[in-house]
Amino acid sequence: MPVLTRLIPSPLFVEVRPGALESLAGILADQRLSASGRVAVAISNGSGARLRERLEPLLPGADWFDGADGTLDGAVRLAEAFRGGHYDVLVGLGGGKIIDAAKYAAARVGLPVVAVATNLAHDGICSPVSTLDNDAGRGSYGVPAPIGIVVDLDVIQQAPRRFVAAGIGDVISNISACADWELSHRETGEPVDGLAVAMARSAGENLLRHPGSLEDSDLLTALAEALVLSGIAMSIAGSTRPSSGACHEISHALDVLHPKRSAQHGEQVGLGAAFASHLRGEREVTGLIVERLRSHGLPVTADQIGFSEAEFTEAVHYAPNTRPGRFTILEHLDLSPSAIRDAYADYVQAVNC
Repeated sequence: MPVLTRLIPSPLFVEVRPGALESLAGILADQRLSASGRVAVAISNGSGARLRERLEPLLPGADWFDGADGTLDGAVRLAEAFRGGHYDVLVGLGGGKIIDAAKYAAARVGLPVVAVATNLAHDGICSPVSTLDNDAGRGSYGVPAPIGIVVDLDVIQQAPRRFVAAGIGDVISNISACADWELSHRETGEPVDGLAVAMARSAGENLLRHPGSLEDSDLLTALAEALVLSGIAMSIAGSTRPSSGACHEISHALDVLHPKRSAQHGEQVGLGAAFASHLRGEREVTGLIVERLRSHGLPVTADQIGFSEAEFTEAVHYAPNTRPGRFTILEHLDLSPSAIRDAYADYVQAVNC
């Protein structure tokens, strides 16, 4: 019998532990990414800048670049800034904006990128996608996933609790995204990658049922590992499908319709996942998602992130426009605004019982 295999794109290393930041130079050398120390480090203006003083003595050959405005133009400028530096590797140090910018910039100049996360707000730390603002709003750009991930739990403990909680909402939304993908398979024949689903859904289920609080290192470790698994699942699938369904369509719609008022990505997709599960008639799953979101202080209704029932209804109705060609429960039901309003009223009543 022939032996059939496939290569799975995944990070060369994943370091999730207290004190990992102090070992960054050794990690880069041990993994043969930069024995010479010629490293470019892109930092965010917040957490990355605060950590620079601490890391500079540990990376004496590094050059440091600011580049975290979250825009496509900013990522292009970052790439141009270190294009002629003959670096071994680019390190993205900070939150989601700088890591997305670093992934895009590294792709433009052909450098491997190592993501050093200072918070765990979303699965961008390991995904093959950079989300950047452009002249038309916000775009998602395919890029190589980071070759390495470093998460220092001591640093994460100091991150704003809201950012960490948002990461939990993002991971839990995998459960809804995978259900939408399987719905599309049944209704349209869209192929489903079972391995990608297994990884993404397992990550979501682990966080859905984890009893820990945001102060527990066990939960933070589980969250970091779940974000990595989500990123690998997207690399396997070749798209964001295992982590992005109606939940993300609703979030993108809020971003488009109310760009100055949108909440944290993970807050919006967590709410979107709960409502999408309700639309699919998955009452038990909806209840579990709502319970876990609430336990971490995440929103479960639109008013908790500053949107009225009418605004949320409008966003849900507009949501399919944000991902043309993607089939989810929203496309399947094709609800009118009045039907969405009624469904949301039923959802609010159910979650407030």
